[in-house]
Amino acid sequence: MRGAILLRICLGLSAWLSTSYVKAEDPYRFFTWVITYGQFAPLGVEQRGILINGQFPGPTISCITNDNIIVDVINKLDEPFLITWHGIKQRKSSWEDGVLGTNCPIPPNSNWTYKMQMKDQIGTYNYYPSTLMHRAAGGFGGFNIVARSVIPIPYPKPYDEFTLLVSDWWNKDNKVLQKILDDGKPFPPPDGLLINGSPKSTKFTGIKGQTYLIRVSNLCLVSSINFRIQGHTLVLVEVEGSHTMQDSYESLDVHPGQSSTFLVTLRPSILKDYYIVASSRFTKPLLTATAILHYDGSTTQPAGPLPSAPAGQFHWSMRQARTVRWNLTANAARPNPQGSYHYGTIPIVRKIVLANSAPQISGKKRYALNGVSYVNPSTPLKLADYFNISGVFVLDAIKDFPTSAPAAQGVSVFGITLHDYMEVVFQNNENNLQSYHLAGFDFWAVGYGGGQWNITMRKLYNLVDATTRNTVQVYPNGWTAILTSMDNKGMWNLRSQIWPRRYLGQEAYMRVWNSERSLYTEYDIPDNALLCGKAKA
Repeated sequence: MRGAILLRICLGLSAWLSTSYVKAEDPYRFFTWVITYGQFAPLGVEQRGILINGQFPGPTISCITNDNIIVDVINKLDEPFLITWHGIKQRKSSWEDGVLGTNCPIPPNSNWTYKMQMKDQIGTYNYYPSTLMHRAAGGFGGFNIVARSVIPIPYPKPYDEFTLLVSDWWNKDNKVLQKILDDGKPFPPPDGLLINGSPKSTKFTGIKGQTYLIRVSNLCLVSSINFRIQGHTLVLVEVEGSHTMQDSYESLDVHPGQSSTFLVTLRPSILKDYYIVASSRFTKPLLTATAILHYDGSTTQPAGPLPSAPAGQFHWSMRQARTVRWNLTANAARPNPQGSYHYGTIPIVRKIVLANSAPQISGKKRYALNGVSYVNPSTPLKLADYFNISGVFVLDAIKDFPTSAPAAQGVSVFGITLHDYMEVVFQNNENNLQSYHLAGFDFWAVGYGGGQWNITMRKLYNLVDATTRNTVQVYPNGWTAILTSMDNKGMWNLRSQIWPRRYLGQEAYMRVWNSERSLYTEYDIPDNALLCGKAKA
């Protein structure tokens, strides 16, 4: 009798544990994407572009914090292909980042499945091709992560949300644009701007009096944009996963690779339509794309003039950037407040100053960081590191500070110790705006300034409520400083978001490492990992 009771208790406990395990596992969302070329004409010129499941732009992924996202990418192009997930941290798994330093590209007429968890993230992100100049042909889309229901958001729940993807566009095939760069010729300016794939016909329908969440991502290859909505105020609530102080703006500059999220309340009594406007910044001529904010039931078309772009240029934009501040009372993706992390009091372990340049190497235009113009080896850095393959890269061949040595091509990999707290300064000695993205991390954008950075510039840093983000702009002949905790083990891409510059070498990698081999710090190589180069031999 006693044995039977004990058996029932054990079976019951086993069943409870099994049920608890199932309930505790985070949800899975599955996607199958077929990548093809297709003919379309965003600016009225028929040309070939990249479609995902026949769509341009590609489908938007919407998910919840901690969801597991499984994306099977089937490459039907005539070239190897990869997608990178801009701003998705890929915690402990740089294997899934989708750049040539971490992944072998997907060969034509084959597939590869990304397996990613949205670990402790919320916010507005996006995805796009990372190979060659495929980005110029499409293949991009939105990627939105919302908080779990148990985590309050620091603003009233909106009635609905809209995702706006702003991109620049050329009336030239991506292979033509690539050949221009390969030949060392100047990259042409874009022919126009698009909002969700159209220069003027995208429509978003809302109900008067209701408040909407407007997610805006700059997916341009070269263009900074200014975003505004005719007759409406933009209340900024989030940038790239960081809740902000809810300041109001008539318009906001969003630079290449950046995302911003606004609350917009539709007027309660007036029933008419309005223009949504994205225009290029710091360019001549000015490029403009419009969409329509349609009030449900309205029969009145939007009427001009369009709301004006800011009269100010770089200094105006820098002053505006300093007004974007962290909301220290808001929750992050986890229940703990954002502001509990006192980033300004942590000792800096390592400092890197990165200067961009545009040298001629072997008679052709290249772009470089600290005198090294990056060239992708045939073996991804992550595979070479994992399998201890020699001859692929040497740590710290790129220096922590600018040098006077002639620029040269090479494989730039910084050796970083896991959990080091770092200061990175981007020094821009050119006359055009730069933009940089660091994969795998958030960082605090603590300072912007003009001229040459030196240690006295630290007195200008915001060490209290600067926002975290993953992409930061650097103004002409100026500097931008960031602070970050290198707490994500792996091989991580630091790149220019001005895509022709990145294609021609303005990028590097950070190998974040410690000697512990543990799943607590980094996941093992995926079972489905593609092998290429020396890793395939």
